[in-house]
Amino acid sequence: MQARRAARELAFILFSQFNEKIANYTKENLDEIIIKSIRLLISNSNDELKTSLGALIDMKNRIEDYEAEHDTNLNRPMGAKNIAVPMVMTSDMISRIDEMIDVAEKAILGLEIAEFTTLDSQKEVKDYAIKIAQTYKENNEQVDDIIKNYAKGWDFDRLIKMDKDILKIAITELLYIKEAPMKVVIDEAIELAKKYSTDDSASFINGILAKVIVDNGIK
Repeated sequence: MQARRAARELAFILFSQFNEKIANYTKENLDEIIIKSIRLLISNSNDELKTSLGALIDMKNRIEDYEAEHDTNLNRPMGAKNIAVPMVMTSDMISRIDEMIDVAEKAILGLEIAEFTTLDSQKEVKDYAIKIAQTYKENNEQVDDIIKNYAKGWDFDRLIKMDKDILKIAITELLYIKEAPMKVVIDEAIELAKKYSTDDSASFINGILAKVIVDNGIK
């Protein structure tokens, strides 16, 4: 994982803990929230790994039951060890495997971000996440107004908080920090939406950011 990508993920966790009075936060407050964010990531990752492990154990038990109850083994002598039998992969099992993969990937990602942030050699992650937060704090009214103006037909206060946080991060980078390539900022904002928000969020966020880019002549 690249440091900037990890920083955006960390900033997203950081933003999720902000209240409405962002202007009152000091750098010390942000440092404290970063630590809480890392603890939250690690805790969530541990929970997700336990969930994935439980699902794997359940699937193994199902397969063993299927094997034991198959005609091939029901007809074997008592006490004889079961032999492997052909098994048709059902859509239910495929769906469960996909869920476990998704849970495991999120858990691994969370642990990677935590590791990146705690390593001295990866101080860039923490610094850039805080830079996004501080820059947004300094320009929060303008950024919020941009989202309100472009989200026509949507009540800003009723927008999904995760979507607003992703937009705040991306717009702050695009208009005020201006260090990362435009395509990278947009692609990773969309990835955050796909990972953490609703099915419609990615296209909604992409549409808002496209307007921001065109109207501000960003290349």
